[in-house]
Amino acid sequence: MTDTISNTRIAPTPSGFLHVGNILSFAITSALAKKNNAKVLLRIDDLDRARANDQYVQDIFDTLNYLEIPWHTGPKDAQDFRDNWSQTHRMGLYHDALDRLCNKGLVFACTCSRQQIKNSRPCTCLEKHIPLDTENAAWRLITDDEELAIRNYNGEITYASLPQEMQNFVIRRRDGIPAYQLASMVDDLHYNIDLIVRGQDLWSSTIAQHQLALALGEGKFGHIRFHHHSLLTEASGQKLSKSTGSTSIKYLRERGKSQQDIYTMIGKMIDFDQQINNWEELVFVTDPSL
Repeated sequence: MTDTISNTRIAPTPSGFLHVGNILSFAITSALAKKNNAKVLLRIDDLDRARANDQYVQDIFDTLNYLEIPWHTGPKDAQDFRDNWSQTHRMGLYHDALDRLCNKGLVFACTCSRQQIKNSRPCTCLEKHIPLDTENAAWRLITDDEELAIRNYNGEITYASLPQEMQNFVIRRRDGIPAYQLASMVDDLHYNIDLIVRGQDLWSSTIAQHQLALALGEGKFGHIRFHHHSLLTEASGQKLSKSTGSTSIKYLRERGKSQQDIYTMIGKMIDFDQQINNWEELVFVTDPSL
């Protein structure tokens, strides 16, 4: 397995308007790709049809183009995305992975309600042996406390096991749709991704996807490098979320903010008080080592 980084991706979910925190992550991805002469894939994660929205898909293209953040492969516009790149076109890959896990006996059906989970009541469905074809049942992966080797951007290995709250995580939702952890991991393997940039808040997802890949016998996933960056936060310290509020790029564009204004605003959120003209300058002031 080569140590060369060839392919990375930006993978927004069209469940809201992109905000400045998304832009920081995309900029870091682009910077690491440029440093390694790697290609950037634009992958839009739209399996959650209840939350995915055409205006949010369009916002992804509007935002990337406005801020001149490059990508090399993937859809060129919203219509190309719908016709050729939506995750719905890869449903067969996800169901194949689910079938393989079922055949290995690594899946169980869960009928716990959202309220039960919200109230932190322990799930006992594994012991109930509920048939997998039970209506409105989610599928969960049978997990363990094994330490998993996770490779960072510099090639160094960290060993980590799933946190308790992620044990036996969902891989197929109650409505039959493959869950995020499974679809994301399958996509990264499908597109030969070898560098994934994420916020620190997704560290547990990285561990979960390593365990899922191990269950599927996909050792290649263990060679992917991961870079987890610090998050931008609200003044209150809360993590930014997709919204139509003052941190969304759509809101800022509609109020006449230029590309430089937006990058400078992000810089001020990390206590850098000079003008920033583009994504490369933003990454440099964020982390010169990148």
